[in-house]
Amino acid sequence: MYHPFSITETIATAWRILKRNFTTLIVYSIISLFVYEVVDFFNNFIFVDDNRISQLIVVLLQMIVQAYLALSFYKLILTLMDREFYEFSFRDILPSLKMTLNFVLIALLYGVLIALFVFVNLLVERSFGASVLFKLLELIIILYLLLRSIFCVCFIIDDDSKPFESLRQSFEITKDNFFKTLGIFAIIIAVMILVLIPVIVLINIFHLDQDGEGYIFKLAFYCWFLLTFPFVQVIIMVAYRKLVYSHLDVDDDITETV
Repeated sequence: MYHPFSITETIATAWRILKRNFTTLIVYSIISLFVYEVVDFFNNFIFVDDNRISQLIVVLLQMIVQAYLALSFYKLILTLMDREFYEFSFRDILPSLKMTLNFVLIALLYGVLIALFVFVNLLVERSFGASVLFKLLELIIILYLLLRSIFCVCFIIDDDSKPFESLRQSFEITKDNFFKTLGIFAIIIAVMILVLIPVIVLINIFHLDQDGEGYIFKLAFYCWFLLTFPFVQVIIMVAYRKLVYSHLDVDDDITETV
């Protein structure tokens, strides 16, 4: 039968999945942070030259690593959802190189799009002066496109979709649920802010990090990341699955898996 997408049900399901798999998700988040920091260290150590080619190589390497870590985390969540009562191996949560490159390509496409908006904005400023309305319009368009394509990474992992195919699929499942998807996005932002506020307050109250080295802020970022990242990613994956099922004529026992 038809299952309409529900924000309340999505958050409740995401919370249940997080509680059931909290240790696994936290441990994998720590591993992801460690891997990224190691790669970042070697990038800074090896590519010490300030020329443009070295900088481009570093950026591309970091994008590939970030894409791989993000995809592996999404795949872990899907595996935990689909194989709750079954054993799975480490290989089951590793994305392919093809998936990683597809994700990087989408990120590059959005980077080009944003650069194009910036270029157009500069032309408008030179021709007509600063325009707050035009900048606001650009921001709305970018946020709209990002919101409509937020689930493309889910299709890359779940269906091994190609870049443009995954974007089309994401636009399709959010077409009739735009404002509900916007509600999910607002909840995600709220969660990130609510966790960040006490971290900042504690740093200011106890006058931490006065040496200016940034170690406390970096540690605070790690804590904030570990507290928010797993829950946010679980919300996205659960919302994706429920949006997909809301477009299908399926039985209750299938939708109850999420």
